[in-house]
Amino acid sequence: MAAQPLTDAAIAALPTELPAWSLVEGKLHRELRFADFSAAFGFMARVALAAEQLGHHPEWRNVWNQVVIDLTTHDTGGLSDLDVALARRIDALVG
Repeated sequence: MAAQPLTDAAIAALPTELPAWSLVEGKLHRELRFADFSAAFGFMARVALAAEQLGHHPEWRNVWNQVVIDLTTHDTGGLSDLDVALARRIDALVG
């Protein structure tokens, strides 16, 4: 599935559509904390499966119980519908 770049109007609507996310340096950004490393790593494994299904992968990092996620689409040079789809799946995994 080819990524479709987001319009300016769609980007402006993101704070309402994805309230747990912020826009940082043109990327969707979210920081999460878990009980411990195992919980954080388990979450990352679940996100990895969702990302693989979409064929779209996050920029992320993990330090002990914290996971920091940035979403962007390099092929489109910015945000795309795939970033929104992955953000929604991540939100569903957080609960």
